[in-house]
Amino acid sequence: MVRAIILVKSPKKLIAARLRKVNSVSDSFPTSGQFDAVAIIDVEQLVEIKEVANQIQKINGVERTETMVEVQ
Repeated sequence: MVRAIILVKSPKKLIAARLRKVNSVSDSFPTSGQFDAVAIIDVEQLVEIKEVANQIQKINGVERTETMVEVQ
């Protein structure tokens, strides 16, 4: 299992709720600061992280994302 955190910049107020609808997103919540929401994703293989990030980037209102992969 591979876990990653995707930071999302979006002026949309309910972006965290929209993130929860994306497959592989195990949790999401709004944040204050440079990014507006965080999505925590769990996938089987590292290559799947890019696919999930691409899905998130296609959500209406998402301006940019930044992905961090958990290292063990």
